[in-house]
Amino acid sequence: MREIHINDIISTVESLFIDANLNLSENMYTAIKKAIDEEESPVGKEVLRELLKNADLAREEKMPICQDTGLAVTFLEIGQDVHIAGGDLTEAIAEGVRRAYRNGFLRKSCCHPFTRKNTGDNTPPIIHTKIIPGDKLKITVLPKGGGSENYGEVRMLTPSQGKEGVMAFILEMVLKGGPNPCPPITVGVGIGGNFEMSALLSKEALMVPVGERNTDAEMADLELAMLDAINKTGIGPQGYGGTITALDVHIKMAPCHLASLPVAINIQCHAHRMREAVL
Repeated sequence: MREIHINDIISTVESLFIDANLNLSENMYTAIKKAIDEEESPVGKEVLRELLKNADLAREEKMPICQDTGLAVTFLEIGQDVHIAGGDLTEAIAEGVRRAYRNGFLRKSCCHPFTRKNTGDNTPPIIHTKIIPGDKLKITVLPKGGGSENYGEVRMLTPSQGKEGVMAFILEMVLKGGPNPCPPITVGVGIGGNFEMSALLSKEALMVPVGERNTDAEMADLELAMLDAINKTGIGPQGYGGTITALDVHIKMAPCHLASLPVAINIQCHAHRMREAVL
């Protein structure tokens, strides 16, 4: 049995959210740099260069990459041999978020759905939890902005629509979003499970590093086919036209009911903020 104190969790969550918002990840920096060479539009190339300049400035000045520093989405993988000491795990995550958005001078975007009154500290966080074997706690933070999140959707397709229906749905959502999710985007796709599981799969798909392919050959081919189709839309970097609309497409799949074909699309902006730590 490993004991992990909530103070360690609080400080880890705080540092992860600040780091994710201030520093473009090496994976995304490399992907955008590669996209500059592949982009055929001169305007598109210049936009991509400006995105990297923005990232450099944010890192140097210790300022957020984007003013929308997102809702506090957090994934926990909790080893079954872990004991959380000193308090409540959910409250520890929330306190880490409070400190991050206060001490990191990050915009607080969490509000009441109808009155739009801000909660004031970007809580409550959105927490997804898995119990896994082992004695460690893995924390992954995915600050998710509204511009990209607004173009996510779950759709219950019929089995007869099959792969073609899934592909059409993905392309439809990318075209619907156009410049609004701040391309070049990353597209997460969840196929199967049920209504809520497909949505979670699509969010988890965004956590796959750019350039990494699905281990299932059919799904890997589908990812590449959709990446090609999306980049032929002409939307381009920030919607100014070009050949790089998406940096990657990732798919996660699970078995589903024989009468259903659930599909979820979740789109991420060019900043694709994510950090993880293992305690």
